[in-house]
Amino acid sequence: MTPRPEQQLRPRAQIWWANGLIFVATHLAAAIGCYLYPFYRLSGYTVILCVVLFQMGEMSITVGYHRLYSHRAFRASLPVRIAVALFGASAMQGSIKVRAQIFAACMRHRLHHRYTDDPVHDPYAATRGFLWAHMGWIFFKSHYERLQLIDQTDLDNDPVVRMQHKHYLLLALGLGLILPPCIGALWGDATGAFVWAGLVVRLLIWHCTFFVNSLAHWDGLQPYSDENTSKSNLILAVLTCGEGNHNFVRTHDSLFSPPRKHAFPHDYRSGPARYDWDPSKWTILLLKRLGLVWGLKRARPEDVREAHLYMLHKHAGEASASEDSGTGDSSSSDDTDFLCSSDIGTETWKLEDVRRYADSGRCVVVLDGFAVDVTGYLGEHPGGAALLRKYSVRSGCAQEDAWKEADWAFHGGMNNHSRAARRRMRELRVAKLVVRE
Repeated sequence: MTPRPEQQLRPRAQIWWANGLIFVATHLAAAIGCYLYPFYRLSGYTVILCVVLFQMGEMSITVGYHRLYSHRAFRASLPVRIAVALFGASAMQGSIKVRAQIFAACMRHRLHHRYTDDPVHDPYAATRGFLWAHMGWIFFKSHYERLQLIDQTDLDNDPVVRMQHKHYLLLALGLGLILPPCIGALWGDATGAFVWAGLVVRLLIWHCTFFVNSLAHWDGLQPYSDENTSKSNLILAVLTCGEGNHNFVRTHDSLFSPPRKHAFPHDYRSGPARYDWDPSKWTILLLKRLGLVWGLKRARPEDVREAHLYMLHKHAGEASASEDSGTGDSSSSDDTDFLCSSDIGTETWKLEDVRRYADSGRCVVVLDGFAVDVTGYLGEHPGGAALLRKYSVRSGCAQEDAWKEADWAFHGGMNNHSRAARRRMRELRVAKLVVRE
């Protein structure tokens, strides 16, 4: 059988025996524990402990690992970051950042968003199958060549992240498996607390998180973007404190319609409407009211409306084409920016004009033959300000090779940008470049 193109490009990964054995052993230990100590024997206090530890661990992953550290959707005070690091470690999904070839949640997730569905560079690409996206990647020491392209300066500079990484094993075992039976011993149910609040809760947190990578890319709705496999699933949103809202879906006639995460990854919300099911968003808002978090980032309302209208327009075109031809083939183009402003009226600059503009203190990148002023966008850029500055025009560096590098980075080399990002880039254009013959 001839291998598929992605199989030819993907290097053979080494089996990660230690990780795989621990993963399987935990499942076996939980199954044996549940058989020997069934749920009906639990103390009512142990049941409450299970619920509390599950919610604390899951919330630390969604609010902390995902929205705070992976997407930098807001800024948090020291007490919040410490709480996230401690309860996040108890979820036993790796430290916030791990050095070396085997990296953990935030760096892996940033890579996933930058190369979504890429069978080579996406750690849990849904294009490689449901089981791979869910947990198959756990069993292999994958080497991601483009990991060094992911900005991690913020993680390196955070003392809480460094502390958690240094003491991760002690924190994970202590808070995840030793603390539950110690608490359960207070009411005489240490065994039940170890089995259910320790082992079973760990598995629930693992698989709920893994479903965001598998089920949320497998089944659901795509009202805001169909540029990748990310979908929205309300059941998963309930299980994961809102993280099943993976595509930014919010129809106007549905109270609990599940919203996004791939269309607008920098937004602190997974549900933009007040009543969308998103406990993580509500927690962040509560922390803001208490003065513990600030700088909450939100997708622009006009971008959300445009994305929704685009998908309505596209679906209407597909339905019309299906009725006319008797097939489901789409007659519309994914690249049609029907609400984007045109480039008519844009100034024309020469190379020296771009240098002069950049030397005045502006951060300018050259994309598709246009000078793009990203100065006001530095704080909003999901990839970090340093990445934009890396490809910006500097004195003596505004050469055509540098422009090609910026084009490569924007059009897939560094990220698979969404329609919203491409639309924003057009809005920031200040001039069209004229290159002398």
